[in-house]
This record gives sequence, structure tokens and C-alpha cells, in this order.
Amino acid sequence: MTDVTIRKKTSWPEVVGMGALEAASKIREDRPDIHIQLHRLGYHAPPGYDGHRVRLILVPAKYTVAVTPCVG
Repeated sequence: MTDVTIRKKTSWPEVVGMGALEAASKIREDRPDIHIQLHRLGYHAPPGYDGHRVRLILVPAKYTVAVTPCVG
């Protein structure tokens, strides 16, 4: 029997510049176990770590991803 460690993806640099819906779909495809929060660039999200959350920080006028999303 082998001991295989499965590493789940924790960041998505490839979605920077994508629209919010497209980015959220890509993240959910990779990690269906997490939930996604949308925030405007410059908005101060409440602090705290959540291993089942990804925050998408969006450019307000375009609704495109401004910052690399990551779990937390």
C-alpha cells in the first residue's frame, strides 16, 4: 500500500484579469469544497482565516480580478 498525499490547490494566479464569474468558475472547478466571497479593491474585508474560503478582490468598474486569489 502506498501513502499518497493529495495537495489541494491554494492559489490561482492565472485568474488575475479574468471576469468575476469566469474566475469563480475556475476556482470552483479546482476546489468545489470552498466558498467564494467577492470584494471591491480597496474594501477592507473582516480579518480571520477560513480554510474553506477564497476572496476575489475585484476592480470595481470592470469586475475583473485584481489580486491573486488564495485560500484563507
